[in-house]
Amino acid sequence: MTFSRRQFLETSAMASLAAATGHAAEPGKIPTRKLGKTGARVSVLGMGGGSRFLAYKDEDKALEALNKAIDIGIHYVDTAQTYGNGVSETRVGKVMATRRKEVFLVTKIQERDPDKAMARLEQSFKNLQTDRIDLVHIHSLTTAEDLAEIEKKGGVLERLLKMRDGKAIRFVGVTSHTDPTVLKAALERHDFDCTQMALNAALVGMKNGKGGMEINPQMIPSFETIALPVALKKNMGVLAMKVFAADGIVGQAPLEKLLYYSMSLPVSACVVGMPKLEFISQNTQMAKQFKPLTEAERRELSLALSSKNKQALDRYFRRHVDA
Repeated sequence: MTFSRRQFLETSAMASLAAATGHAAEPGKIPTRKLGKTGARVSVLGMGGGSRFLAYKDEDKALEALNKAIDIGIHYVDTAQTYGNGVSETRVGKVMATRRKEVFLVTKIQERDPDKAMARLEQSFKNLQTDRIDLVHIHSLTTAEDLAEIEKKGGVLERLLKMRDGKAIRFVGVTSHTDPTVLKAALERHDFDCTQMALNAALVGMKNGKGGMEINPQMIPSFETIALPVALKKNMGVLAMKVFAADGIVGQAPLEKLLYYSMSLPVSACVVGMPKLEFISQNTQMAKQFKPLTEAERRELSLALSSKNKQALDRYFRRHVDA
């Protein structure tokens, strides 16, 4: 059998991705990957519990959506106490009451005051109807001052790490879509198991240079170029968010290209909000048919999208509040 250059590049890209992430695919099923040093395996497509999950105004529809996602193989379920002031967690908990063993369950804590954070977390256990949460993220890291706050002796990070040792929480992580340099510093300094960051084709900041497409130094650094390498070096599980840039880049490229860009990075899962049942089916089908983009394809897509969108998206995500 002879291979075209494109087939060769696709095969090479898949082999590289499999080596980096443990990517495994079975016909008709959503691929799974290793969640870094945790050793857990998770579906490459995760169900986001933020504003798009809250877009199901009828709770029964929301529960139907989550059950549908689990039924068809999405076993990474992401929520947060701040999503609807506990509404998202409570909805997820109603499904967890009977399906807890089927999912890798994730929530996030926004509070920086350690006593308030622990009170919030206690409420999360009640909302989620469980005595064990697989992963708890310190939610939405923003500035250097914010990082200093969570790092204080006896602070929220120290408290969570102690809880991790007690097994009520299996793993501890941190999320950010605000400032890659602050997240980079956090990952370098601390023993996080996982991290979740904004990773999409429009945020890298590419330009045409003398040697071909290259990073544009005049643009703000991206999570992909400065925070992701640190996480990978420390073998953290990496979760991609803002894959569609809060729908800011939808329509500017084929939907599968946008999703496949992030899935082609060495991440464990892409967490996506799916506010309609048909979106769950559509994204699931794309995940099942996933073929990694080659490096050249990723750079070309990034060049096309970042030149038009990066500066505006950087400003947007610096102000954006996940709630």
